Amino acid sequence: MNLVAPADLMFLLLENSHSPMHVAGLSIYTPPENASQTFVADLVTRWKTYRKARPPFNRRPALHMGLWFWEEDPQFDLDCHIQHLALPKPGRMSDLCDMVARLHGNLLDRHRPLWEACIIEGLPGGRFACYVKIHHALVDGITGSRMMAQNLSSSPDEQKAPIWAYQFPQPPQPHEDHSEQLHTRLASEIGAALSTGKEVIPGILSGVWDILRPAPAGTGEVLPLQAPATPLNVAISNLRSFAAQPFSLQRLKKLGHAAGATVNDIALAMCAGALRKYLLSQHKLPKRSLTAMVPVSLHAEDAHGGNQIGLLLASLATNIANPRKRLETIVKSTQAAKQHLQTMSRLEKWAYIVPMVALAAPLMVTGDARRHPLFNVIISNVPGPTATLYLDGARLDEVYPVSIPADYLGLNITITGYGDTLGFGYIACRRVMPALQHLLDYTDESLIELEHVLLDKLVRPARPVRAAKPAAERNITSRVTPGKTKPRKPAKEIASPINSQAEQAQKKMAPRRSPK
Repeated sequence: MNLVAPADLMFLLLENSHSPMHVAGLSIYTPPENASQTFVADLVTRWKTYRKARPPFNRRPALHMGLWFWEEDPQFDLDCHIQHLALPKPGRMSDLCDMVARLHGNLLDRHRPLWEACIIEGLPGGRFACYVKIHHALVDGITGSRMMAQNLSSSPDEQKAPIWAYQFPQPPQPHEDHSEQLHTRLASEIGAALSTGKEVIPGILSGVWDILRPAPAGTGEVLPLQAPATPLNVAISNLRSFAAQPFSLQRLKKLGHAAGATVNDIALAMCAGALRKYLLSQHKLPKRSLTAMVPVSLHAEDAHGGNQIGLLLASLATNIANPRKRLETIVKSTQAAKQHLQTMSRLEKWAYIVPMVALAAPLMVTGDARRHPLFNVIISNVPGPTATLYLDGARLDEVYPVSIPADYLGLNITITGYGDTLGFGYIACRRVMPALQHLLDYTDESLIELEHVLLDKLVRPARPVRAAKPAAERNITSRVTPGKTKPRKPAKEIASPINSQAEQAQKKMAPRRSPK
């Protein structure tokens, strides 16, 4: 048995019936050409021949003398972990999202290893999906993405064992000298513990100080407990809604180059614009900007398994209507947060989040997290594979992450890359965000707005060109010299190409002055 690490233990202790603490990945595949109609069923049959699981898929949590350990399940039963499902016809993407939402709201049984895999067929064109969920105490998003990529093949002719039976590469272990004296080894371990304490304690103190101190004006720095109260920050149920959509990575890179921003900054701006539109449609947009918590990977190149994440807080500038100014504010905020983290070592970054986690518990128990949230939403960006991958010859087309909504954090947005696309996955409590699908439209609109203000062009469907009237029929005289085009003055502020319902309502309700 292995003792559960403190960072992993947090996800076991925070879990309850309405806040399952597992993450998942949704992958969509196209079968190979000339594949039989039983391709998916044959794939499931082959997978079921692998009856033995390897770590971490053979481990279940066990409580002994007040401490949590990982122990191997002596009665591992594969049939309890794998399902073969089918969508109702015609197998739309919305049907797949509804099924994933129902599956994601169910707790994993702690009497068994904490994972499940579902193969879902019935998408148009013979396509099928794989939904794999695993407890966050076993892996974080970075680890899960790496495992998925390693388990797939770069060639359509190669077959690998399924993820629970696959032998993942292990990080190199330090060489142990058995001839070393006991007192020498003990002194070495004590020295390592003291060295670790020198980094952990400053990280914890830095986190405490950031909770207590006010944010300096004009720096763009965002601190905990400065987020406004929103409809997203309430107690949640176990009902889930899920929505997913791919976006071109090149579109985001082009915008980042034009604005001097990173792809992650552009993604944050897209989410910010979508949230602003959504809250406006609900007439619940706060005057202060929403705050996003952005996880940061602390994995070393050879790290394997476990949770190794830090965080930074960023303003989403949802109180700013102009898309360009909103993006500039987001970039300023993320740069300030990154500069703050750069002064810390890897262990200090990990310890920095401990005070916030400790403060979150009493805030949730008392309900004060609704009035004083630490932050409003989690937005993660998980790097993914860039090369085309295959599963038994089936080409991987799309990848979407499915993360964790929790009490007083009713929405979680996770983005993952694959090839030249970014898959946006939105998971929320259905009672908190009953119309989650609208965020897909709002995110697309926000991207178009950014292209308009940064690239000076708006992507719109072509409209028919009307023939110009003769000059004699016009009421005005053209001042344009023949052969030249009259320059257009740039607008001071570009409005959304599709006005929100709230903005239209505000115009209709505005009082009119009677003529004097």
